[in-house]
Amino acid sequence: MNKDLLLSNLRNIPDFPIPGIQFKDVTSLFKNPACMREMDKTLYEMYKDCGITKIVGIESRGFVMASALAVKLNAGFVPIRKPGKLPAETISESYTKEYGTDTIEIHKDAIDTNDVVLIHDDLLATGGTMLAAYNLIKKMNAKKIYINFIIELEGLGGRSIFPAEADIRALLNVEVNE
Repeated sequence: MNKDLLLSNLRNIPDFPIPGIQFKDVTSLFKNPACMREMDKTLYEMYKDCGITKIVGIESRGFVMASALAVKLNAGFVPIRKPGKLPAETISESYTKEYGTDTIEIHKDAIDTNDVVLIHDDLLATGGTMLAAYNLIKKMNAKKIYINFIIELEGLGGRSIFPAEADIRALLNVEVNE
């Protein structure tokens, strides 16, 4: 993987959403065709032999690469969204974030016991959203669960909140203040 290409196209936005935060904006990767091809190729190589049947993308930046990878792996795409956005019956999981509580939902019939699931999002910081997504998929009794991020922010401990058996992979590991 060409990490230099991705890192050189990753936009940092200082003091967003609050002072002191160095926001990693992956939309600058999405707008660059070379970056998209590099991420797509690398994700495919990471998971092509894992038997993935469903890829779950977390609203909204997680939808981009999850959808593209689902096509390449011949897997279904399943969205996890904020409450009230999915039209059929859902199950939900609430979680605590740095600045409050939030909830995510998935269609109740989206995953079954034969599914091998990859949950994808853009970034792992403290891990609350992904842990909630992981817990939702666990409740649905998927056969196997993989977790993937484009970026893992080092030093925030996001990985440590997951159970030891969680298979967590990231394309890029970046220091918080890089």
